[in-house]
Amino acid sequence: MKALTIHAAEDIRWEDVPEVEPGPDQVRLRIRYVGICGSDLHYYFHGANGAFVITEPLIPGHELSAVVDLDPSGEFAPGTPVTVHPARYGTSAPDIEDRPHLWPGGDYLGSASVTPHRQGAAAEHIVIDRANLRRLPESLPLQRGALAEPFAVALHAVTIAGDVTGKRALVLGAGPIGLLAVAALLHRGAASVDVTDVRPEPLERARALGADRAILVTEDAPEKDTYDVVLECSSAPVSLSSAVQAVRPAGIIVQVAILPDKEIPVNLAALVAKEVQLRGTQRFDTEIDEAIELLTEDARFDAVVTQSIPAAEAESAFATAKDASRSAKVLLEL
Repeated sequence: MKALTIHAAEDIRWEDVPEVEPGPDQVRLRIRYVGICGSDLHYYFHGANGAFVITEPLIPGHELSAVVDLDPSGEFAPGTPVTVHPARYGTSAPDIEDRPHLWPGGDYLGSASVTPHRQGAAAEHIVIDRANLRRLPESLPLQRGALAEPFAVALHAVTIAGDVTGKRALVLGAGPIGLLAVAALLHRGAASVDVTDVRPEPLERARALGADRAILVTEDAPEKDTYDVVLECSSAPVSLSSAVQAVRPAGIIVQVAILPDKEIPVNLAALVAKEVQLRGTQRFDTEIDEAIELLTEDARFDAVVTQSIPAAEAESAFATAKDASRSAKVLLEL
């Protein structure tokens, strides 16, 4: 079978790899679409995602839609549309028993965090544990279904923010996760959602998903001391400083984007004066099931997918995904 493999920075190959066979309680999938995530961009352009360095060929991809190819048990018929919860949880630890996504020792599809690396979904076939399968409704297009994992990330960020019903929210950064955060806030009952970005094109996509006000930060800024909840989705340190300014006294900031792993200049002075809560969020737990339900109900999510590019043209796909003026979510088509 064919798969995309990253061998080093800017060395990605569409090449033959051994066919995979399902073991006990596993299912083989025929992959249709794989979303290019920020971590995939880091693996391709830098050969590493933070501290996780590629030391052997890595098949990227953890956002996917597929159809069942072979289920030895017969539970899933061939052709059944599915997606995958990409996490294998580790061992429970004190005080986080109810948060398996934080347990130490787990891994994730398409990740170099462990060796041998956990191979990902950018292949013609993958084998997955039955417990990680999620059936997709027949009415859900497979392109949109590939958004289940990133939308679950956005929904979990809103879970971390708490009850947003009737609240005024701000999303900083209108990349793919920021766009999905806009939708997540609105689906969870936020009264209004404003969004910022440095480019006009992502802001147009945010409007298509229901954002109330789109703010081009090169020309304007969010109102200070205004928002009940702020989700920082850009990963720019200056954006976190802006969040502290924009949130109201006793408001909540959720840091969704991964910040650089180094000393960064951030002005947190008002965090103390306003008794603001700054919260982190890590991937998700069960929100992928809610994501599938909401994706099925709302065709507006199609605005998040801007390109679908054959996997054999991966270099072009990754270059497109890196350019936020041209793309939001880029899918590899297999």
